[in-house]
Amino acid sequence: MLRAAKRTDAPSCPSPVTAAPPSLFARLLARYAKVEPDEAPAVIAAFCLFFCVLGGYFAVRPVRETIGTILGSDRVSDLWILTSIGAIVIVPLYGWLVGKIRRSVLLPAIYMAVVVAFVVFGVLFARDAENQALGSTFYVGISVLNLMLVSVFWSFLLELFSSPQAKRLFGVIATGGTLGALIGPLITDLTVQRVGTSGVLFIGAAMFTGAIICQRILINVWTAPGGAGEHANRAIGGNPFAGVSLVLKSPYLLMIALFVVLLSTANTLLYFEQLEIVKATFTDNDQRTQVFARIDYIVQTLTILSQFFLTGRIAARLGVTALLVAVPLIVMVGFVTLSMTGSFAVLAVVLVVRRWGEYAFIRPGREMLFSKLDTESKYKAKNLIDVPVYRGADALVAQLQNAVRASGMTGATVALIGAGAALTWAGVGAWLGSRHEKKPDVEQSRG
Repeated sequence: MLRAAKRTDAPSCPSPVTAAPPSLFARLLARYAKVEPDEAPAVIAAFCLFFCVLGGYFAVRPVRETIGTILGSDRVSDLWILTSIGAIVIVPLYGWLVGKIRRSVLLPAIYMAVVVAFVVFGVLFARDAENQALGSTFYVGISVLNLMLVSVFWSFLLELFSSPQAKRLFGVIATGGTLGALIGPLITDLTVQRVGTSGVLFIGAAMFTGAIICQRILINVWTAPGGAGEHANRAIGGNPFAGVSLVLKSPYLLMIALFVVLLSTANTLLYFEQLEIVKATFTDNDQRTQVFARIDYIVQTLTILSQFFLTGRIAARLGVTALLVAVPLIVMVGFVTLSMTGSFAVLAVVLVVRRWGEYAFIRPGREMLFSKLDTESKYKAKNLIDVPVYRGADALVAQLQNAVRASGMTGATVALIGAGAALTWAGVGAWLGSRHEKKPDVEQSRG
């Protein structure tokens, strides 16, 4: 973690970067987001990295949603089972890689693999955009990839910053991802009619190329003389399946896993309502892609100001609990209202509020929960929870939702189930926030 000898929440590495006059962005960070001058290089590099990662993903995400409308909700729910299996398979593979390869090599290599995958799929879609086997493969692959990339990004930041720094800085850094998630679908909206699906995938590949560059810059900050990475930049070692045992032995990690399951439940119930409504409203595939892109960048616009100005301040003054509880309670009210009205307008509002709240408050709050844990937990246990637990919950809830619909239950009943899940979600968030504040900071790695 970046620490100074006299301050527990300030960076310790006086690198050549920090000797230069602060940039305009660094001055803005210091003025509005309480970022210390010697933290600015790491914060700016992380901001840009997250911008490229989520910008590339969200540029491509509308393509996935369009493929979902082509395949249909029944097929998509089946694909979520395959996604959960893929998420389970990737965890020991990632555990083995992080155990054997230095992070300074592994992390840029992961982004390079994404670039290659997007280019390959772009070429294949240019030849046959309606191929269902190809579409299904892409849908599963990008669904697994999404959570994996975000989890890896935050795992590295948890090494870079201390717990007090995380409270101040993670909201600001998350703003970079939100800005990318805004610009990505906007680019897709403006270009898809001219470049088509394959062209959108090439745009995504270009943005992940930028992510590789940003990751290298951030690693240089981390490994600078006196920085945490100077000696910590090594393979973690250990068992590739260690994430499972770490979670099962820790009530704290088990509750984080439950929190993610309940979050996924709310997301999934809303997702399938979205698929059906958009499919019934828009018949043209490019129009559907534009609709999904517009929903994305509307949400991201609402999120940016919250992350930059509110998230860090709320976490520092009210604690992580406030970030974890407020959104589930609002979503619960939204589900109850939806059960009474069943209108598209209400559904749209709930979708926007849920996603805005998740990006602005829930996601940074979730990452802060790991800030006091050891390095192995930050990578292996965190990745287990972020990927297979999340995707497994997606698949299970998708099948349950289909069963509920098949039994003749109405959308109002599904919404009430969602309200109950959101209330439980808020309770788990309150418990986790309380435990986090009392938890001692673990500074050494197991590796």
